[in-house]
Amino acid sequence: MGTENNRGIWYAISAFSMWGILPLYWHYMNKVPALEILAHRIFWSFLFVALLITVQKKWNDVIKVFQTWKVILAIFGCSLFISANWFIYIWAVNNGHVIETSLGYYINPLISIAFGMLFLRERLNSWQWVALSFALIGVLIQTIEFGQFPWIALSLSVTFALYGLSKKLIKVEAMTSLVLETMMVAPFALGYILFIEARGTGSITDLPVSNVLLLIGSGIITALPLLWFAQGAKRVSLSTLGFIQYLAPTIALVLGVFFFHEHFTKVNFISFGFIWIAILIYSLSQMKLLDRWFSRKSLVKERI
Repeated sequence: MGTENNRGIWYAISAFSMWGILPLYWHYMNKVPALEILAHRIFWSFLFVALLITVQKKWNDVIKVFQTWKVILAIFGCSLFISANWFIYIWAVNNGHVIETSLGYYINPLISIAFGMLFLRERLNSWQWVALSFALIGVLIQTIEFGQFPWIALSLSVTFALYGLSKKLIKVEAMTSLVLETMMVAPFALGYILFIEARGTGSITDLPVSNVLLLIGSGIITALPLLWFAQGAKRVSLSTLGFIQYLAPTIALVLGVFFFHEHFTKVNFISFGFIWIAILIYSLSQMKLLDRWFSRKSLVKERI
């Protein structure tokens, strides 16, 4: 059991670490339009996962899914939401908004909580309500600081939360689900790639070989963390996964400040501070640590 838990932790750390450093990958492809990168990311992801499915002889599992319309529609929803999320993320990184993408993935779990309440009738305890309140304050501060609606952060968090909600509604093995998600949009991605190449506006013929390899490799770096995440989620507790989850936006935030040299003001620090407090409160509430601490304090007072 301990060995499985440790393996799960390393799977999760690997997944979120890779997601955290992805801004560096997209940065070195900033000469390629975001929509073209997205098309390549989808198409090569499908080929990579299809190859894994073939090696593992799991195409029968894929075929079985097509017998249920509800599952097909849910997976199609997954395809749309994750594609939108990828596009916004790539565009934001290549246009100097790495810190805002970090904010988006910090508040994503809290948006998922709200969706759980709205659509799955999940209930929050008092501490989780406090966490949501702190997160809302942080977003409002960020909105006032920007002088406009922080649409990048909220779009990223909402689309990924919708992706998670769609995944919650289906009971399909991780690799089977991923190959279906990419399969449903791969024809559109390939069609777009062929269209722009035929028009002479595509990047493959103009880019150096190293950049073309980066485009092809985008499929692998897309699929691997998703598969690692699925393996980690099967082996560790939700609270442990919740803590590790914040590794990705933390790495992205550090990259945004120190590598991309984006401006991080005192107001940004205050805004992120409220988000970090919300994360801490929510994570501790998941492990019942706050309830235990306050119950012990009340017992001490009674004895006094």
